[in-house]
Amino acid sequence: MNPKKGEFIATREGYGDAIVEVGEMHPNAVVLDADLAKSTRSLKFGKKFPDRFWYVGINEADLISTAAGLALSGKIAFASSFAAFITNNAFDQLKMSVCYSNANVKVIGSHGGLITGQDGPSAQAIMDVSIMRTLPGMAVIVPADYYETKKATHAIAKHVGPCYLRTTREGIPVLFDDSCEFEIGKAQVLEEGADVCIVACGAMVSEALEARKLLSQKKISVSVINSPSIKPLDSKTILKAASKSNLVVSCEDHSIIGGLGSAVAETLSENQPKKLVRIGVRDVFGESGRARELLEKYSMDSKAIAKAVENGLKK
Repeated sequence: MNPKKGEFIATREGYGDAIVEVGEMHPNAVVLDADLAKSTRSLKFGKKFPDRFWYVGINEADLISTAAGLALSGKIAFASSFAAFITNNAFDQLKMSVCYSNANVKVIGSHGGLITGQDGPSAQAIMDVSIMRTLPGMAVIVPADYYETKKATHAIAKHVGPCYLRTTREGIPVLFDDSCEFEIGKAQVLEEGADVCIVACGAMVSEALEARKLLSQKKISVSVINSPSIKPLDSKTILKAASKSNLVVSCEDHSIIGGLGSAVAETLSENQPKKLVRIGVRDVFGESGRARELLEKYSMDSKAIAKAVENGLKK
């Protein structure tokens, strides 16, 4: 798959394509899934390498425990399921079997965020980043498009230690191409600006870029930072951009509690206090609906971001 910029492609497709490449490059890579391989796209690996692929049933605790055992036996173990299930139903195994043991397990959470849509609150992962951020030693990655997801998949395969990679079911705009770079712990300044600094991740990066266009019509200069690495956070890049701005705005398809917004708030408060506005789900559950309708209802689309920026600058 070679999508062009502007096309709408789910980031799970990037993972599915990349994990096959990982399998070709790393003979010790194995993949496990909790009976959702078609949806997570790990089935692509299963078809290519059936002897290195396992279904473990609808049991995320077994999924993570088995992955940890394989990792501690020298494998690079990828374990995938829906983000809402794998982070909630296997937390104890993630804590003890993976993180406490520093097992080389790569946890793939598909169907992240409100934009999972019609499946509703039971399947919409809006707390997964917060949950995984609390685990010692767990890297947390939320890519912005298909190509960044591919690069991130390769990066976590090379990284020794636990990683969480969040992907989407809903198609989101392709922003980059195959030449894009990804490094755990690094953010990218996509646009420069003087008045406001927007830090975004995942599906919200494209919304932030659209908000920038709207704000430019009102002579508000906005920088946009893509921060796919939530943990470790690229504090240096964020602080540098924040120092030149009157306002910092975080944007994430996730609860504003414990995710990117909290990570940015921690960085600012500890190093360089600055006014911060957080865009995300505000301490409520989601509901069923089309992705675009949900972003609008929960004031997370580009128009809502632009409005929040204007209000933030006035206060």
